[in-house]
Amino acid sequence: MIKVSVMYPYAEGARFDHAYYRETHMPMVKQRLGAACLYYTVDKGISGGAADADPVYVAKCDFICTSVDAFLAARAPHALEIGGDIANYTDIQPLVQISEVVVERSEA
Repeated sequence: MIKVSVMYPYAEGARFDHAYYRETHMPMVKQRLGAACLYYTVDKGISGGAADADPVYVAKCDFICTSVDAFLAARAPHALEIGGDIANYTDIQPLVQISEVVVERSEA
């Protein structure tokens, strides 16, 4: 299992429409990825390491996917549409990382 993280670095004065991202963009991407995406999460940055510090990322999402190959194959036919939608909610250039999930849940 892999995780595709898309992170939007905080920048003073940058535009980010959290409602559009959460309610329109993310469901559209999930639909385009189909069965390759098991589920996704969306985070809204509220602060850095100190309570009064700016967040490192204004927003972040994680797609939990079956494999790198499945993710890339599912995204390929929709990459232009997905990338083209970014301008509808932000002017921030996203950073992407693909990680292997080594622990999905931890139990006390």
